[in-house]
Amino acid sequence: MAARRISSLLSRSLSAPSASTPLLLSRGKNPITGRGVYRFSNAAALEETITPPVQISYTKLLINGQFVDAASGKTFPTHDPRTGEVIAHVAEGDAEDVNRAVAAARKAFDEGPWPKMSAYERSLIMLRFADLVDKHRGELAALESWNSGKPYEQSAKSELPSFARLFRYYAGWADKIHGLTVPADGNHHVQTLHEPIGVAGQIIPWNFPLIMFAWKVGPALACGNTIVLKSAEQTPLTALYAAKLFQEAGLPPGVLNVVSGYGPSAGAALACHMDVDKIAFTGSTETGKIILELAAKSNLKPVTLELGGKSPFIVCEDADVDKAVELAHFALFYNQGQCCCAGSRTYVHERVYDEFIEKAKARALRRVVGDPFKKGVEQGPQIDSEQFEKVLRYIKSGVESNATLECGGQRFGSKGYFIQPTVFSNVQDDMLIAKDEIFGPVQSILKFKNIDEVIQRANTTRYGLAAGSFTKNVDTANTLSRALRVGSVWVNCFDVFDAAIPLGGYKMSGIGRGKGIYSLHNYLQVKAVVTPLKNPAWL
Repeated sequence: MAARRISSLLSRSLSAPSASTPLLLSRGKNPITGRGVYRFSNAAALEETITPPVQISYTKLLINGQFVDAASGKTFPTHDPRTGEVIAHVAEGDAEDVNRAVAAARKAFDEGPWPKMSAYERSLIMLRFADLVDKHRGELAALESWNSGKPYEQSAKSELPSFARLFRYYAGWADKIHGLTVPADGNHHVQTLHEPIGVAGQIIPWNFPLIMFAWKVGPALACGNTIVLKSAEQTPLTALYAAKLFQEAGLPPGVLNVVSGYGPSAGAALACHMDVDKIAFTGSTETGKIILELAAKSNLKPVTLELGGKSPFIVCEDADVDKAVELAHFALFYNQGQCCCAGSRTYVHERVYDEFIEKAKARALRRVVGDPFKKGVEQGPQIDSEQFEKVLRYIKSGVESNATLECGGQRFGSKGYFIQPTVFSNVQDDMLIAKDEIFGPVQSILKFKNIDEVIQRANTTRYGLAAGSFTKNVDTANTLSRALRVGSVWVNCFDVFDAAIPLGGYKMSGIGRGKGIYSLHNYLQVKAVVTPLKNPAWL
């Protein structure tokens, strides 16, 4: 039953959408609404696609230190979202492959050298891996952008440095994990041991494949665990490349196993496996519920979940409007809008609302959309046809709900999964575009009158992942920071993801925290050891 539901949620239709009429930078009729809106030039999208500067070297499963075919012999295609064309065929892991990977991870944990190494030795392997990431930054960045559609400059200059930094951060934690000596009533010596939890199952999403790899793998290895990682079926390539670099760094066989495949087969098998001691998942709230159910119905393994969001970005009346527009634009459009923390409900005070709308529209019209390998491109394609079509359905819903479509709203170009940067004004809280996680380049701008009102409206959501506020008043900033029921609040900034800063959600945005010291707790068991004391000199 759960497997069927996960199948309906995760199945993919990856055929390229049909071509549309080329668009020009002019004022004309929007085919959705008939209203006058600005249209975008698709010249960049129509150019011949740039060949990525990398070869596909790893397409098999990594199990027990060996790259192997799936037990079934099956493969599945992974696509280039710029065109919808196949990049490569990757081994399609299923329940049998998960069984093999879990058995390898269990043996590596119970019998292998990894948990028995000194923490310092483990840290050295992680540091060598980070050095190899720096050495192969260009190849990893190219694979990441080719497979996911994000701008190459974003991958190479932002995400790859963060990826290496995260592993150096967790390497630093490896030899600083320890228990306590606890005073107790009576003649007893009490100590706590912080022990690795065992075999960790990890399921990562497609929007930030390498960053999510680091958020999951880094703390698990630092704590001495072994891992079976299931990559997203849309973006399997960089996890396999990174796993190969871990082998070069000296990671023992079976410590890190990577299974590519689909949610209903590989993902569900991992979540319900009786020999997996812990599961970590990042993805949609709907799938997170299924993961939690599968874990509970199997061996009641602990679960951490980083799920969806509908984050408010609040622009107060004292804000510098130009700076607020730029930050709100970044908060929503970064990574094609495919970010769980995206500031997708832009609340603007009524006194600056009209000015903000005009400048937000102008900024969206200047956004450079095109081949992510072209220098200066800010926005690439959505991940696949399913996400592409979902975003367009939400845009249609916004129009039908009588929100004002200020710009965008259409496909960009004639191939691939590009969507124009889209801005809606006069959005109301009960509209789908203000309630649901769109996960695309669609900015919804709402008006508010005072702080008490916007706090109540911002908190009226099933999500609670993040929020942003833009104000010059420290009292207003403090009021909002404490009143908003979310896991992260960014004041006059957004999407600051330092390795030490925890991330996680309230309500239906998840369970537990990733990054920082808090993420280590997810991969440790605490054991109390009590021994009697005979004639102690002191207690």
